Order: sequence, then structure tokens, then C-alpha cells
Amino acid sequence: MLTAAGWLIQNRTDANIDAGRGVAIREFALGHGYGEADYLLFADGHAVGVIEAKREGTALIGVEIQTQKYSEGIPIALPAPRRPLPFLYQSTGIETRFTNLLEPHASSRAVFSFHRPETLSQWLQDDLANPGSTLKARLASMPALIELGLRPAQITAIDALEDSLRHGRRRSLIQMATGSGKTYTACNSLYRLIKFAGARRVLFLVDRGNLGRQTLKEFQAFRTPDDGRIFTELYNVQHLQSSRIDPVAKVCISTIQRLFSMLKGEELDPELDELSGSTLEMLKRPPEPIVYNPAISIETFDLIVTDECHRSIYNLWRQVLEYFDASLIGLTATPSKQTIGFFDQNLIMEYPYERAVADGVNVDFDLYTIRTLISEHGSVINAGFQVDYRDRQTRKVRWEQADQDIPYDADELDRRVVVPDQIRTIVRTFRDRLFTDIFPGRTEVPKTLIFAKDDSHADDIVQILREEFGRGNDFAQKITYRTGSAKIRVKKTDKQGNEYEVDEWASSGLTAEQRLTEFRTAYNPRIAVTVDMIATGTDIKPLEIVFFMRAVKSRTMFEQMKGRGSRTVTPTELQNVTPDGHSKDHFVIIDAVGLEPEKMQETQPLERKRNVSLEKLFELVTFGNRDEDVLSSIASRLARLDRELTPNDRTALTEAAKGQSLASIAGDIVAALDPDHQTDAARAAVHLLPEVEPNDEELIQARKMLFNQAAKPLAANPALRNLILGIKKSYEQVIDRINQDQLLEAGPAEVVRERALRMVQSFEQFLQLHKDEIEVLQILYSKPYAVGLSLKQVKALANMIEKPVDGSPRLTPDQLWHAYERIDAAHVRGSRTEVAADLVNLVRFALKQKPQLEPRRAEVESRFAAWLQMQQSAGVLFEQEHLRWLEAIRDHIASSLAVEPDDLELDPFSRWGGLGRAQQVFGNRFLPLLNELNEVLAA
Repeated sequence: MLTAAGWLIQNRTDANIDAGRGVAIREFALGHGYGEADYLLFADGHAVGVIEAKREGTALIGVEIQTQKYSEGIPIALPAPRRPLPFLYQSTGIETRFTNLLEPHASSRAVFSFHRPETLSQWLQDDLANPGSTLKARLASMPALIELGLRPAQITAIDALEDSLRHGRRRSLIQMATGSGKTYTACNSLYRLIKFAGARRVLFLVDRGNLGRQTLKEFQAFRTPDDGRIFTELYNVQHLQSSRIDPVAKVCISTIQRLFSMLKGEELDPELDELSGSTLEMLKRPPEPIVYNPAISIETFDLIVTDECHRSIYNLWRQVLEYFDASLIGLTATPSKQTIGFFDQNLIMEYPYERAVADGVNVDFDLYTIRTLISEHGSVINAGFQVDYRDRQTRKVRWEQADQDIPYDADELDRRVVVPDQIRTIVRTFRDRLFTDIFPGRTEVPKTLIFAKDDSHADDIVQILREEFGRGNDFAQKITYRTGSAKIRVKKTDKQGNEYEVDEWASSGLTAEQRLTEFRTAYNPRIAVTVDMIATGTDIKPLEIVFFMRAVKSRTMFEQMKGRGSRTVTPTELQNVTPDGHSKDHFVIIDAVGLEPEKMQETQPLERKRNVSLEKLFELVTFGNRDEDVLSSIASRLARLDRELTPNDRTALTEAAKGQSLASIAGDIVAALDPDHQTDAARAAVHLLPEVEPNDEELIQARKMLFNQAAKPLAANPALRNLILGIKKSYEQVIDRINQDQLLEAGPAEVVRERALRMVQSFEQFLQLHKDEIEVLQILYSKPYAVGLSLKQVKALANMIEKPVDGSPRLTPDQLWHAYERIDAAHVRGSRTEVAADLVNLVRFALKQKPQLEPRRAEVESRFAAWLQMQQSAGVLFEQEHLRWLEAIRDHIASSLAVEPDDLELDPFSRWGGLGRAQQVFGNRFLPLLNELNEVLAA
């Protein structure tokens, strides 16, 4: 790591600190009492920092104090311009942390690798010449924001961002509704951070190439608020279109896929730069890990602004953001829980769509629904009719008589089956209702954007629009990533001289971006049909209709697509393209697919059973479950685990899997889930020609076969499953970035203790007052053990405590447990685990029937172990099958207070055969054994 970052590594006995700009001396003895630094760093001949090296897996947070001590123990004779040394590292080789003592309130942070020596030297020289020159330090003395020309929401966002950075927050998330000026806000903020805070270089990440060009235009048009000059006259702004970063550029604009390729040292196909990063095919394979690239150091950027950040924090893209030692600033109109979690819950600005509409920044929308029978229910092509079969890519048509009925449902429309009249019915309804219901009184078709399912569907829509409106080619245009390109067959020759043909895309006229500009600024086209290209980020102010002819499952995507129509426009700008449009006070969403926004989910493509453990997923597959979501989730987990394996564990797993790796098992599952693979398998199974589509039954059988084959390595190999689970547990540490913590109590310790004492006294008074009325209390007062109590009775008691009707304070079992722990810690062990069962222990402890308060589960497990020991001493031996049942009965008593014969029809007993099987396993002694366990474990 050090060598890659430009450091020469030397032993102390052979040291030459002038051998290069950066020298790291191993095992350097420090002043008396300060020990020995693992590495002492010299930059340009001066001692500047230390590294404390630790074994892999060591927690580094606690090592910072040790490193700080080393920085203070530098011998007087050493050339060190700043003491203690300002740059401190702790590293295991896998994890590295860095502290810059030149910053105010310096604290350590995770970094991908070490900084280059020339960087540390420059930071130090800048601070010696001008103390407080770090970005964080200069943020403390920023001049007041010039608010002229800014909306209130933009002012709030800029102030909140500077405050967040000033307080050392490395990740900040700004949520501003589509059309509320996120990019303009970013230009203002970056200008201030560059000019006044000294930011050396900023990376502005966009989702795809056309948004990068749009962002560049924003910077080229932005006039600075203090002297009115153009931003690009003051600072170089580079739109990255190659693998070279301009060393004098202050702002670099790039797609995240281009930067990923640069870090990997690979060239990016220009076509991929135009695609949305979140939909690229490379996201469908396991992400390749990024390694340190000496040509692009981690300190290349001080700040990273990631636009549409809800699309750039997943899978392999996240590595790009975390490679650089930079503060991250996220911009989005639609933050998901995952987005907020990635930004450490630091949502510094919320400006939702509803507020933007209220402020006049966005316009509201009306919803217009078009429903058709086939759209909702599909249909059937009856046998005997001539049927067109069209190639999805070439669109070549052949005709064939249907020899059997061809049923199809709504989900297959425009994919497996195209129904021109379904599209025509929707378009005709739109045409007939446009000037009466949708925009009454208008005579010009408003600028309309239609979302299609795919390129082929878009072609069909465009054709029918032109026919039904009786207009020419200019009236309706397709604008997708392939616009301006045509697929052609090209002959090539391989190394052996053999000729072969491939499909390539070549230019065929206006590009998609030129068409988009026409749609935005010219009279024609009136209607644009797209798939995803204009779904996010693209600014089309005169747009008045957003038309959905494709389903949308993600709420985030729906909000983004909806946002294309929400932007405001001046009457003049509107009338330039729509002469009879007097003003834009709303837009219309036309729903022709039954969107059901309330059912939309924020989902990721492969992992579909996030709340189900891998152990449970394995169990489902073992017992024959072949649900797509189950298999897909297993593939996701295995692919993730495969990237973490040590060489030894990889070897052990490959042996257990009889030569297969986890990656290949996951790959086989993903292949089995691929509809095209399923279609090919169905064709092969019944020997169909390539152009013949298999029927539904053939597809079902092929899918079943593929799913069984993909699941077999796991379903038929319990040793492999257990090994995977064991290895996974040894690696994993869960980091919950979704849930926010909640304060239980805060205040001076004595005040907290008094509050806890009052709570306990109130609880014990409640018990005394109601001991003759509440059934649970009657039982516990009469006999100091839990036999005879039901879970229902205990839950009723919990409800009375939490919602008292006699004026007593509201209490919860959690609060009471913590209160007893606060005032009598010596007699309280552990924390609650079972809501109802632990309340019994709380009551018994309050009644002085128990000397100690501990979780009921721990108590039951302890009694069960003692009971088993007594059985062994008496000569009663249990086999493995017996123990499995007994331990499950123990766990049921721990959570439910007791076990009844009927309970053995519940999970997990039901999976093992229920009550009948239990009686077979234990024979005549089962019911007496059940009664004995109830008495012993409930005591």
C-alpha cells in the first residue's frame, strides 16, 4: 500500500530520507518512554507522520491514542516542522484510518489507502505559511451567503451543507424536489467552497452522459454572486470524456461508470457513458473490487457531489464513492431508506414535492386514468387464426396459423405478445379526450412524454400515434439511447482468416440529445416516446403530459419520472413551443397501466428476501421450495460471501461442494432465473426451432427443471449448507444504517436515579393496589412461581401497566427493567428478551419472590441444563432425536410460559410431525415428561 502511494520503505540502519519525496522508516525508535513507531514517515526530508500497523481484524478505533503518543515522542534532533507530527495512520492492510491534526477538532476517518508524500508535504507547507488553511478550518470563517437570486430552500440547503462540513460530517444528503434547482444550488455552494474554503478539486458525478453535458452548461451559465463573472472564466471545469484528469481543473464532471473504469485502468465504451449507471448490465454480475490506482490518488478530490445519488450508492458504484478521501454530498429528489442510511442519517435538507408546489417552485398534477380490458386482463388468440410472429430485434415478420389457443396475461403485453389494438385503443382515447377532458379548450397537442416498455414497444406507439392523429414523422418521435443509431451487419475476419458477421450500431442521423433539444425548444415533436433516457434529471420545462404505458414498481423511479412534468416555465417559454398554452399551472399524469403507487417498493434487483435469514432460505430450498425470490436471494448472499472468502475457506467450500465454487453455484441460479435461458431450455427440451416460441406448459417445465438443477448443489448437500452458515457467521458484523436510534433518557446521573426510583415505587404500588383484582397478580401472590399462568393473562397485565385506567403513570417493561438496573445493578443480570415472559420475572422481583432479576430465557435454560444433569445422574439417557424435541419444548416454555399438547402442532414441532410424532419418539412417558418440564422450568 505504501509503495503504491509513492513511499520508499527503508530500515532504520539503511535510511536515506532524501532518497525520494516520501520515505517510510520501519521500526523507528522514539524518545525515552515513547516506544517504537512501526513506520515513521518523511516527506521532502521532514518527519511528518507515523503509522501503527496491526494484524488483520484488529479494531483500529482504540489504536489512535497510541499513534498520537508516537507523534509526540519524536527525538529533538529530527527535522520536524510541526510537533507533534500532524499525520497519523493506523492500518491492518485491509482497514486504514487517518487523523489530520492540522484540522480543528481532528478525528480519525476511514481511508482507502495512504496519501501520497507530496500531498502531505503540501498540506504541511500550506499550514505553516498560513495556519488554519485546511478546508475544515476555513469553513469556520466563511463570509455570509449572498442571498440575492436564491430561493429560500436553496439558501437553507447551502447554509446547512456548510454547517455540516464545518462540524466534520463526511457525508451530507440534500433532498430537493425535482425542478427546485438542485444543480444551481450546487454551483453556488461549490463556488463558495472553492473560493473561500480552499477546496482544491471537486468531483461532480452524474447518472449518464447527457446529464453531464447538462451540468457543464449549468456551470458555463452560472454567474458568481459577488462579482458577476462566469464560473468557467474563473475556474476550469472538465467534463471527463477520457481517462485523464486535467491537473488544473477545479471541477470534474463524470459519470460514475467512467470513473469506475478509470480506477480499474480500463477504457470505457462511449456508448456505456450514455446509459444510466443503475441500469448497466455490469450491475448484474458480482462487482469487481477496486484496488489502489497510483495514477488516481485517494486525495484527488476534496469534495464529491453525487447527483441523483439514490441511483449511485449500490453495488459496485459504492466503491467509487468510498475510494476517495473526500466529503460526500448527495443530491436527490427521492431519498430511499438505503440512501439516507448510506449518508449516515445526515439528511441536512428536506424540500419535498408538496412543499415545492406550495412555494410555486413546482406545479401540481392531475391524474387521468385510461383502462382497457386487455390492458388489465390479457386475452386469448384462438386456434385457427393466422398469427404474426415478429423478431424483437430485427422486427422481421413471418405468418403462421395458430394450431392451438395462445392465452396471454397483462404482464406479457408488448413483450411476448403485442396487441396493436390495445395500443390503438389507448392512443385513440387520449386523442378523443385530450381537448375535452384532459386540457379542455386547447387546440394544440401539449408537449407529451410517453414511457414505453422497451425499444420495440416505443416503435409501435410512435407508429400508432402518427396514424391516429393523422400527422407526419415530426409529430411523434422516439427518443431512446438508440436514437440516431442503426444496427447493421458487418463482416469481419478472425486471426485464422475466417470471415464472420456481427451486429454493430452506426450513426443514422440526429442524436438522441439533438432530438431532446428539439423536443424542449421547438414546436415539433409534440410527443416524445422514451424508455428510460428521460426518466431522471432531464429538464423539459414546457412538458405538460407525462404518459405511462409501462408499469413502474419502484416508488423512487415513479417519483423521478413524474418529476419530468413538474417544472415551472414562464408563459413566454411555454408559448414559444405551445402557442395556445397561456400558462403552466399544472401537468397531467396519464396512467394507462394501473400504476398503484401505494404498492410500489424500493427494491434491489437480486436480493428479494431481505428479512429472511440465509439459514431459513436454505431450509426452504432443502424442503423443496423453488420460489424465484428465494433462489434469487440465495444467489445474492452466496455471491457476496464468495468475495469475502479467505483462501482456506474457499478451498474447504469447493471441496464440500464437490468442485464447485460459491460463485459458480450463484451464477447457475442467476442463469436459471433468466427468462431467455428458460426459453432456450424449453426449446431444447422439446426440440423446437430457434424461431418457435415454446408454450406456457413447456416454459413451466423448463423453469422447474432449471430451478431444481440450480438448487441441487445446496438442497442435496447438508454438509455444504452447514459449512456456508458457519463461515458466514465467522465473517459477518451487521451494520444497521437504516434504523435511527431513540433516546431513552439523559440528564445528571442523580436525577436519572431519582427518576428510576420513582418509577419502581409507582410500579410496586400498582401491584399492591391491584393484587386482588388482576388474575396474574392473584396467582403470583398466592404461589411464587409461574405455573398456571397463560401468555394471554400476562399480556393483559402488560397492557394495564402501559395504559392504566386508575391514573397511575404509564410504564413499559423496558422502562421498568432499566429502572431496576439503575437503582439495584448488583441484582439485575442481562436485559429483556421475551416481552411477556420477562414481565413475570419483573413482577416476582418486585414482590421480593426472586433474589435476582434476569431474563426468563436465561433462567429457563439454566434450569433445563440442571434438569438434564439430574436425569443423567438417575440413569436416564436421551438420544439426539429426544434432545431436539426437549430443547424446542424448553424454548417454547421460555417464550410462552408453558407448553400444552396442542402447542406441538405449532412451528417447529409441526415440521417434525407434531404431537403424534412426539408421542412416537417418547412413548408413554411423553405427557408426564411434558408436565414435569412445565413445573421444573416455570418454577
